[in-house]
This record gives sequence, structure tokens and C-alpha cells, in this order.
Amino acid sequence: MSTTPSGAGDRLVQVGAIVFFIGALATLVTVAPLFLGTEPFPPVAYGVSMFMGLGFLIAGAGVVRSVWMNSPKRAAERG
Repeated sequence: MSTTPSGAGDRLVQVGAIVFFIGALATLVTVAPLFLGTEPFPPVAYGVSMFMGLGFLIAGAGVVRSVWMNSPKRAAERG
């Protein structure tokens, strides 16, 4: 069990990972009919696939926030 406090952007990284995996799953589901020879899904399904990029951006924002808050200049100001 870790006793280290969570970082400033940890929650954003977690949310970004969840959104990314939802988008990745949607991408797999929307591409499957192309290989199976069935009818393609409606355009809304392809829109959900965009969650993959959105999740990547959210996670990236979390990493940037963590780096920003843990920079030596900010650490000196806090303590």
C-alpha cells in the first residue's frame, strides 16, 4: 500500500484512460463490420470512436498539470 499523496493531475490521467478505452472499444466495434461483411453502423458510432483522441488529450492534460505543479519553482513557492 502506497502512502504517497496523489498528484495534481492523477484524476485527469485516470479519466483520460477510461475515455480512451471507451473510444478504443468503439473503434473496434465500428471496424468489425468491414471485416465481417455486414452492414456498417450508423455515423453516431463513428463519433463515439473520437473518444479515443479525447481521452488521450485529457490524459495528456493530466500529465502536463502534474509536471507543472511539481516543478521546482512551484515547489519552492509552496514550501
